[in-house]
Amino acid sequence: MEPLPYLKEIRLDRESVESFNKYPFSIPAIKELNSLRFDKQVTIFIGENGSGKSTLLEAIAVALDFNAEGGTKNFNFNTRSTHSPLYDYLHLAKSYQRYRDGFFLRAESFYNVATHIDELDESGGFGMPIIGSYGGKSLHHQSHGESFLALMLNRFGGNGRYILDEPEAALSPVRQLTILSRMSQLIKKKSQFIIATHSPILMAYPNALIYQIGETGIRQVKYEETEHYQVTKSFLNNPKPMLEELLEQ
Repeated sequence: MEPLPYLKEIRLDRESVESFNKYPFSIPAIKELNSLRFDKQVTIFIGENGSGKSTLLEAIAVALDFNAEGGTKNFNFNTRSTHSPLYDYLHLAKSYQRYRDGFFLRAESFYNVATHIDELDESGGFGMPIIGSYGGKSLHHQSHGESFLALMLNRFGGNGRYILDEPEAALSPVRQLTILSRMSQLIKKKSQFIIATHSPILMAYPNALIYQIGETGIRQVKYEETEHYQVTKSFLNNPKPMLEELLEQ
């Protein structure tokens, strides 16, 4: 047996779901979900806003014992409990080998993670400051994009399972390329990434397993088949006529 992927598959316990007419089970992608396998390196969820990709990613993270708002497994703060009960209905098939590092990054609640780190360091009693693992500078004293980058460059150490929800949210295209490079370094150190994204740059990671989440459920797609790739390519190849059409509307 191969040690990777750390997370091999999830299966929805459909028998235990009381009603598929109630949230989150009413989301089309969840309603049609049976099981999903994961790549040993990079698995990517894509889809329109509201398609359920972040809901599914959150459920996977919580089922793996990460804090719903993000962070490591040691983070147990709760700013506001808004996560869905979906995690309770997921059965996980995991590797026999344990990973040594892990992190759940949520773009929308990363501010809360940064605050929690500062509060833990201010309270003392934890030996060396926690922020040292994140580059030594408070994440609140950096731009949103800089703090994301500091996290990946300093805190992520390899032999890890990293779950990222829209990590491109605060990153320029150049910084997204930096993230791709860092992902490659960590994958060479036996890491697995599970990502929800809108970024055609991040989707381009070689041989990534891409799942399209939409009204008809979840299906595997090739990079060149994604709307993100096709729309971006069409626009960049010939922006003037597309802009004229859009602006005339």
